[in-house]
Amino acid sequence: MSDRPFLSVIVPAYNGIRVLPQSLAALAASDLPREHWELIVVDDASTDETAALAARWADAVVRLPGLPHGPAYGRNRGVEAALGDVLVFVDADVCVHADTLRRFAELFSVERDLAAAFGSYDAQPPVPGLVSQYRNLLHHYHHQRNPGDAETFWSGCGAVRRAAFLAAGKFDEWHYNRPSVEDIDLGHRLRGQGGRIALRPEIQCSHLKRWQLYSMIRTDLLDRGIPWMRLLLHEGRIGSMQALNLRTQEKVNTALVGVALLCALLAVPFGLPWLAAAGVLLVPVLVTNADLYRFFIAQRGYRFALAVIPLNIIYYLLCGCSAAFGWLLHHWVGELSPAAEIQAFREVGVSRWPPVPVQSPWGGRGIARLGGRAPGDAP
Repeated sequence: MSDRPFLSVIVPAYNGIRVLPQSLAALAASDLPREHWELIVVDDASTDETAALAARWADAVVRLPGLPHGPAYGRNRGVEAALGDVLVFVDADVCVHADTLRRFAELFSVERDLAAAFGSYDAQPPVPGLVSQYRNLLHHYHHQRNPGDAETFWSGCGAVRRAAFLAAGKFDEWHYNRPSVEDIDLGHRLRGQGGRIALRPEIQCSHLKRWQLYSMIRTDLLDRGIPWMRLLLHEGRIGSMQALNLRTQEKVNTALVGVALLCALLAVPFGLPWLAAAGVLLVPVLVTNADLYRFFIAQRGYRFALAVIPLNIIYYLLCGCSAAFGWLLHHWVGELSPAAEIQAFREVGVSRWPPVPVQSPWGGRGIARLGGRAPGDAP
């Protein structure tokens, strides 16, 4: 490998022994010549053999000590070890297509004014189960229908110019110590400094995550919805954003589902008329989602499309709960703040906490080199 690969692919992983063999093998199968990209895996204090496994594939493995610090912190440490002009972030449970890296390289080579870009899950999620299929296909549907300039960023399969990333202040590792809206926050800061972000749905990947109803509700409410609402309130952008599920029709649908739920609850003491009212309120929600249901029919058939309607209603309920709780937390608790000990180190000028010791320098980059793989060798 040359001293300056064009792309630096950064994969943060915590106890990734189950998914990394597939995700790293998918990266190794990329049709972009290997001399044009490097692979850096950040082992976020795993308790399994993540680091040893990653060393079979990666050019460098960054091992973080102590307890897990979260993907924002891990990605930032990976960037510190990177040499590429363009940083490609890929989640550990994501398998890129063979042309994903090449498409990123071509895009950033041609569009010189582009600060960041991200792709989409494909329409063939490998994990079975109704909730897993619904979640991944829903993501695919929205990103396929909204190509072009974007207001935010997605780090599951996204790329950022190194200069723009550093100028924006990197991922906010101080406030987000677990998977949350750190990528959305970064996208807002990239746009705030005049950077252009593109959603390119032809750049695709497969998601290996196994979703269950509980994990869907927890993630949408606690890890994404409420933090996103608090971020928008903090930035004063609650009414101006029109990205994906923040569009006016989606807000109206969220309100209709909330009122329908209230009517359904009133039907318990007051009888069927209230239940009928709830059904009437849901009709425009179903009608405005007709294209989505037609997509589900085309992909998985009528039975699947009917089965996921309740999940789609739950999605709107979670949006409403996120908005309500986010608003209450913003006005009663205040802005989202890091833990007290983290804030203390930040206030005295420490650039990151905890610091990462230099374990085994390689090329002066402070990277923990594991295994015998030399840059550019096949795994």
